[in-house]
Amino acid sequence: MDDLKQVIVLRSDLGMSKGKLIAQACHASLKSYEKASDKVVSDWKSSGMKKVVVENGDGSLEEKLESAKGLQIPAALITDAGRTELEPGTKTALGVRPAESNKIDKVTGELKLIK
Repeated sequence: MDDLKQVIVLRSDLGMSKGKLIAQACHASLKSYEKASDKVVSDWKSSGMKKVVVENGDGSLEEKLESAKGLQIPAALITDAGRTELEPGTKTALGVRPAESNKIDKVTGELKLIK
């Protein structure tokens, strides 16, 4: 199998604290991981479980979700419960299941790394 990676897309326009960003990234990683087949998980684990975290400042996570679906890459959209910093129902992150790098880059390749 080709080089595999998981991509986490975080909204940078919400003013979330670092802790909140990390929590949302964890939710997105786990939820999208659960959508992977046993074969993909095994291959991904044996290749080092590469993860990339990028930012999407315009809040258009749904567009990325639809793009992933169009390429048959399962993805998980994270909606906040509203218990701390955000209003309930705020879309905060998107986890794109571990997939081939060249395929996943068609969905998230233009986004900048979180720094």
